[in-house]
Amino acid sequence: MNPIPVILDCDPGVDDAIAFLLAKQLPELNVLAITSVAGNVALDYTTYNALGLVEFLDWDVPVYRGAGNPIFRKRVEAAEVHGSNGMAGIDLRHSREEVQGVRAWDAIHQFALEQQGALEIIGIGPLTNLAMAFLKYPDLPGLIRRIVIMGGSASTGNATPSAEFNIYADPEAADIVFTSGVPVHMCGLDMTMKALMTPDEIEQVAALGSKQALFFRDVVQDIVSFMRRIGITGINMHDPAALLYAADGSMFKACPAGIRVETKGAITLGKTVTDLFSDAKWQKNGFVAVDVDREAFVRRVLELMANY
Repeated sequence: MNPIPVILDCDPGVDDAIAFLLAKQLPELNVLAITSVAGNVALDYTTYNALGLVEFLDWDVPVYRGAGNPIFRKRVEAAEVHGSNGMAGIDLRHSREEVQGVRAWDAIHQFALEQQGALEIIGIGPLTNLAMAFLKYPDLPGLIRRIVIMGGSASTGNATPSAEFNIYADPEAADIVFTSGVPVHMCGLDMTMKALMTPDEIEQVAALGSKQALFFRDVVQDIVSFMRRIGITGINMHDPAALLYAADGSMFKACPAGIRVETKGAITLGKTVTDLFSDAKWQKNGFVAVDVDREAFVRRVLELMANY
């Protein structure tokens, strides 16, 4: 089976960094490009981190700079979780000073044309770049096979009681993506909070001994400490879970659903309103991932990291 051609749209970000480590080793995916977006931290940092990760991994993938702000709103970030530079203070110095000259939304359209309907997008940050692409290129929905995102929740939020961070960061962009006509597979908090790696499992990765395995352990330590303070032992692998879902859905459970994003609510802004079984019977425009085989997930992470 040929690998799936994908673009990784991201805001690195600690768990984005782990997703990079895994994506390079996944035989199921052919990562054609990486597009950066402001999210966990500002765009200059997320782009710098994407370039640094690509060089650190000796990965021949182009990086395209995306949107620095949401479409309509002021930017929010999660530096209190990921550190002021997005990498928990680790500076991924690199010699790649320039990103590609084309902006992210133009690159998405260009690759979609080249792939003739086979392209998939894995969005693990706010969805501003994708929304900009849909707004600029009316033909784009017919050129993308599937979108897999880390974002949203059918239940509770983390940025607010209602909203998950990636959706809350640009709710209008997210709603544009969900209503684009392209099937969206939502790997939200309902599933990713179950994709937990314990401190002992993180040490199992580090014991593999490669520089990539040691980086895996080091970059997550601040979040492990943050999670301990809020009563969780380990780290929820939000972005890696969405990445592995895109590569192989067999360890996940997903349900068809109608999905929209609340863009006006005073206390529900950014909530992904998911119709799984209501009497309203919304049109099913996507799938909601609701469960993961945690042991299988951890095994796959260890297998992929052992390839370094």
